[in-house]
Amino acid sequence: MAPAAPLLFPPPLLPLLLLLGRPLLGAPGQGAGTWSRFARLPYPQDQLFLHDTFPDGFLWGAGSAAYQTEGGWRQGGKGASVWDTFAHRPATPPGSAAPGPAGGDVASDSYNNLFRDVEGLRRLGVSHYRFSLAWARLLPNGTAPLNPAGLAHYQRLLGRLRELGVEPVVTLYHWDLPQGLQDAFGGWASPVLPQLFCDYAELCFRHFGGQVRYWLTMDNPYVVAWHGYGTGRLPPGVRGGPRLGYQAAHHLLQAHAKVWHLYNDHFRPTQRGKVSIALSSHWIKPQRMTEKNIKECQKSLDFVLGWFAKPIFIDGDYPESMRSNLSSLLPEFSEAEKKYIKGTADFFALSFGATLSFQLLDSHMKFQQLESISLRQLLYWISSEYNKPQIFIVENSWFVSGSTKRDDAKYIYYLKKFIMETLKAIRYDGVSVFGYTVWSLLDGFEWHRGYSIRRGLFYVDFQSHDKKLMPKSSVLFYQKLIEKNGFPPLPENQPIEGVFPCGFAWGIVDNYIQVDTTPAQFLDSNVYVWDVHQTKQLIKVDGVFTSKRKRHCVDFAAIRLQVSLLQEMHVTHFHFSLKWSLILPLGNLSLINHTLVHYYQCFASELLRVNITPVVALWQPMAENQELPVSLAKYGAWENPETIQAFVEYAKFCFTSLGDHVKFWITMNEPSVKNLTYTAGHNLLKAHARAWHLYDKEFRRSQKGKISIALQADWVEPACPFSGNDQEVADRILEFDIGWLAEPIFGNGDYPQVMRAWLHRRNAVDLYNFHLPYFSEDEKKLIQGSFDFFALSHYTTTLVGWEKEDALKYDHYLEVQMINDITWLQSPNRAAVVPWGLRKLLKWVKSKYGDVPIYVMANGIDDDQNMVHDKLRVYYIQNYISEALKAYTLDNVNLQGYFVYSFNDKTAPNYGLYSYAANQYEPKPSMKHYREIIDNNGFPGPETPELLCPEEIASCPECHFFRTGKSLLAFISFIFVAFIVTIFFITYYSKRVERRYK
Repeated sequence: MAPAAPLLFPPPLLPLLLLLGRPLLGAPGQGAGTWSRFARLPYPQDQLFLHDTFPDGFLWGAGSAAYQTEGGWRQGGKGASVWDTFAHRPATPPGSAAPGPAGGDVASDSYNNLFRDVEGLRRLGVSHYRFSLAWARLLPNGTAPLNPAGLAHYQRLLGRLRELGVEPVVTLYHWDLPQGLQDAFGGWASPVLPQLFCDYAELCFRHFGGQVRYWLTMDNPYVVAWHGYGTGRLPPGVRGGPRLGYQAAHHLLQAHAKVWHLYNDHFRPTQRGKVSIALSSHWIKPQRMTEKNIKECQKSLDFVLGWFAKPIFIDGDYPESMRSNLSSLLPEFSEAEKKYIKGTADFFALSFGATLSFQLLDSHMKFQQLESISLRQLLYWISSEYNKPQIFIVENSWFVSGSTKRDDAKYIYYLKKFIMETLKAIRYDGVSVFGYTVWSLLDGFEWHRGYSIRRGLFYVDFQSHDKKLMPKSSVLFYQKLIEKNGFPPLPENQPIEGVFPCGFAWGIVDNYIQVDTTPAQFLDSNVYVWDVHQTKQLIKVDGVFTSKRKRHCVDFAAIRLQVSLLQEMHVTHFHFSLKWSLILPLGNLSLINHTLVHYYQCFASELLRVNITPVVALWQPMAENQELPVSLAKYGAWENPETIQAFVEYAKFCFTSLGDHVKFWITMNEPSVKNLTYTAGHNLLKAHARAWHLYDKEFRRSQKGKISIALQADWVEPACPFSGNDQEVADRILEFDIGWLAEPIFGNGDYPQVMRAWLHRRNAVDLYNFHLPYFSEDEKKLIQGSFDFFALSHYTTTLVGWEKEDALKYDHYLEVQMINDITWLQSPNRAAVVPWGLRKLLKWVKSKYGDVPIYVMANGIDDDQNMVHDKLRVYYIQNYISEALKAYTLDNVNLQGYFVYSFNDKTAPNYGLYSYAANQYEPKPSMKHYREIIDNNGFPGPETPELLCPEEIASCPECHFFRTGKSLLAFISFIFVAFIVTIFFITYYSKRVERRYK
């Protein structure tokens, strides 16, 4: 599993987080405070991944349901269930697209593979196994006589579980009501059913109770009542409307209470087990945080979970919101019944996940609010609403596509999210959760969705005869999680203390500096008079002029402002791009924008004056014409080989005009491989190489600068770390995204072999021929080694896999599935915050291209103009720099600089360290935090040795004389002082003599 982002916040914040996380003491029924409470939790600390373990003795398990997995519907004397009848109808169940057998006739064939399933449990290392008894297998007609074959089957299963030390958690009824009871009595619509269910439970307690410590009377009565008897969407398919749905629920509650009292009165003293009911719920969040919307959210939970939970856990009656809204539709309990139902659960058994959420929840019961999958908030709500019960999560997971085989990355990351939220509920919120059950042990029939999705840890080929269990990647994930009892802190996730080397480049990026060439008032040669009597304005005097003076850099007010802001930040380097399209509008030297060139000269010299090194890119692609002169963009842009020569001429002009001020050049900044054809990339590489050699031969000796190319390099991680296929995909994407332009320059002078092999394979099967050009031997020599350093821009990390899961995020050309780890922090623009990805990238560059000097030329995150969200940028900068320091100190990466993106919100909205509004720049907290890191040169600790760095000298050309002619300067200063003193004494004594003669 990909590691989570480390928790790097000052220690005093952690007690605050825990304090805010603790539930308020009070009476039951306080769930309505959940939404406002979670809205107040500190950001982003509360959303960070929690590295911790679960309490000792925490129960880890897996589950299944009889109809979903057993099969054998006609074997061993089993009777028909309502699901058998429902699945055998001519019409396919709604939403089902079954590539396998119809319904659960065979399913995973667990009835004939009992030891196969138990072996899967042994491999996982679980503490418990939740399964359900098929009522119609034990009592084929729903009532006596008992079926000996069914009894023997479950006794064998319990015996094998006992041998392995796996605790059985047994559900008496998981939706598969015997068809005989539906035919004879009308199923749960009949008041007869509670007693018949009690009779069935008594038989199970008597035969199996000695081996079972945890009993669940039934699963998800909401679905049985509402969709079985109200909407008719599920078996038995009765479309009785709301009234019959509420009536069925009434009988389900009575049946549960009868069974609990039966066990409590007659079996608990000897068997010492516990009995509850598995209640399913969704989570809901308000469209806006208003009191009205919060009440609607509370009502939504009342109508689904509270419908059954409040009678059992509070007072034996339905929620008040249901009573006031449903009037005569809702049956009533007598006072005796309320007392009988109240308290009939020994723990709170919760089912949460893909069965109900976004599937079987009636849309009217959302009350126009937004469904969500926050397990943590639901756990807190249950704890607050129902008097802090002991909670046992008896079903939880998500799903993958039915076509997904064994690398189920999406399933893993949902599982990771749910388990991490459970851990936070325990550690931060004080919720009492004592067990977790992943759903399910193996693939099976997924109710109304048939075989179109999979939820098992083990893969089952439903078309095969033997139905072997094959472990998915999620098996390895869950197995390791159980071994570690959670997510213990890892050494690589711990903060690091240390500093960067002397001369480390601390920088900031602005794609394009603010250019304002408006002439200053001092350059105006006109004469004005002030009309003090009437207009109170300046009036130009016609025909009268003063002498013009030469332009000076101080005339550009915009430069002074930007440089002062950079000084305030304490950066040593400033990275920006020139505008080729404006400097040479026609794409050649026939028309030069000298005013703009002078502005750039002034900007660079002013930076040098305050000891900030300008880092200048010749070209950066932007949306309009790729920032190329129109004449070049119009005729093919980089597809046209003539653009190569045009770029070289442009580069030579820039080296000549700006080279005295610029010692740090980037030929091309972040050329986007996503929007680049192979021909364009080919020409771009040749243009870069020719510009590099031009500088190397004609300018390096005199200007003493360095030059390279800057590539965008986000990290790519295999979605399933245990999968060789996913690792192969990740390696391929890295070569296409980074190696395409990096390998010819920093490697062997040619494109990566992975690219050529892949394109050869694709061209053999595709209609279109994706041709990757070839370099001549001379071109390879020209391109190879055309660098002085490796410059990269890094923003985020992406997970990739080979299993096609989501068509919208699947790249058919590269056969790669993009996947999200939903536990990662995300920016408002949904960019994942994954600091460790930077360290992995830096190690990868070193392993591929050797000990090359590396600069992180851009690294940043967006915000939404809210000061709260600048805390995300503070976290981002802190942790990404920390990972860069680990790469430098622990991995010996030759890292020489780090630049934050971006300077201000005016030129890069939502990314700046300075906000911009009403012509004013204001530093954000993240700027001050970055400045502190710069001042400390990293993260020094008490034991960090002091680093004595020589004071850097400004490298401005105008200051050259003062550095090289110190002796002459001292002599001239001495003569000047002596002259002044001599004049003083002459004047003094002249006056004394003059007074004496007077």
